[in-house]
Amino acid sequence: MITKRIIPCLDIKNGRVVKGTNFQGLSDVSDPVALAAYYSASGADELVFYDITASFEGRQLFTDILTKVASEIFIPLTVGGGINTVEDFDRVLKCGADKVSVNSGAIRNPKLIREAAQKYGNQCVVLSADIKRVNGEFRVFAKGGREDTGMEAIEWIRRGVALGAGEVVVNSIDTDGVKGGFDTPLLEAVCDAVKVPVIASGGAGSMAHFVELFKAIPDIDAGLAASVFHFGQIAIPDLKRELRNNDIIVRV
Repeated sequence: MITKRIIPCLDIKNGRVVKGTNFQGLSDVSDPVALAAYYSASGADELVFYDITASFEGRQLFTDILTKVASEIFIPLTVGGGINTVEDFDRVLKCGADKVSVNSGAIRNPKLIREAAQKYGNQCVVLSADIKRVNGEFRVFAKGGREDTGMEAIEWIRRGVALGAGEVVVNSIDTDGVKGGFDTPLLEAVCDAVKVPVIASGGAGSMAHFVELFKAIPDIDAGLAASVFHFGQIAIPDLKRELRNNDIIVRV
């Protein structure tokens, strides 16, 4: 069994970490630089930084905050938000990102995935998919979950991986912030469809939910969460101890 990763997520709006439910009702949480440093020191395996309103507002990602975050941590950093061109990849990589997450920009221009993968390598390109059930179908949403693209999600993820995405983050809008557990049916469908690392996002409310995730879907590579870490409901060292107690391999 591969080593499972635990990944906190910083959703950034107006220079602050925020969190909502089902992608709605955002509230202020913390300073991103201080929080990133805390997670790096607490044993997080990676960190995800999303400028969540960049695409919706039609602007570039805030690189000043990103540069400060990158300088404070010693773990891999994935960055997303307003990534529309290969030049955007270049910009955030130069700020200290290790991987770049594409969502709305790739939906508008799928060739962006191939171009970035050819220039920086597949391992650098992360396809992030915001997915919600619509009339019984897994549907892809764009612009921070605001816009239904009409595209079926599993087929879109297959296409993204075929174009060169080396990793997939599956954001379940249905379970986001609800804290009732990860979206197992959706995640199983994605893992069955592609053979690259898949990261589960949306729904974590307890340590038991992470145990259930990794037990139910052995192919899942990582569990990503935000509010349960931000508000101290789960400490990463405690979570890793619990996972090890359940025979799930994690980095100490």
